[in-house]
Amino acid sequence: MELSIRPYRPDDWEDLYEICVRTGDNGADASSLHPDPRILPDIFVGPYLALEPELAFVVADQQDGDRALGYILGTAHTRRFVARYRDVWLPQVVDRHPDDNGGRGSELRCPELMLGPVADAYPAHLHIDLLPRAQGLGFGRRLMDSYLAALRERDVDAVHLAMGAANAPARAFYDRLGFTELARPVPGLVVMGRSTRA
Repeated sequence: MELSIRPYRPDDWEDLYEICVRTGDNGADASSLHPDPRILPDIFVGPYLALEPELAFVVADQQDGDRALGYILGTAHTRRFVARYRDVWLPQVVDRHPDDNGGRGSELRCPELMLGPVADAYPAHLHIDLLPRAQGLGFGRRLMDSYLAALRERDVDAVHLAMGAANAPARAFYDRLGFTELARPVPGLVVMGRSTRA
């Protein structure tokens, strides 16, 4: 493998969707968890690529056709993003997924869930996922550095993320990168944040 970090390109779309599904169960494969596993990337990848592609970066394997093996993406301003998600993104995908009585279909339809107690103090948020063969090589940290630099260029001072409380490897990674726990808004979910400064 010959891995490198680069900005997202439109032809990465399907690779990033696949990565999201293959890591969507607290880092494990979520392919069998939903009748249509594309609901996960339709919530956690697609809207960011459609609305703020300039904040998406990938780990790519140059020996495998420059194929993406991991990504970081997000938004600089969660409140503005939620409004655009509802107006622009949701109409494109809502008919693909039934409202499944409180499951992911409901989550898809309620972007306001992103507006938790930290959205004003930590206006940006992110999602990061790497396939196992790109893990443990320092690329998670390098993706985060790229993303934080892009936020600083936009004068964004702080960022947050939400993660499954059971995902111990992810928690250790975020702790090492200076994130601190901010809230546990619902059982099984941890919200962490940090300054965008070094």
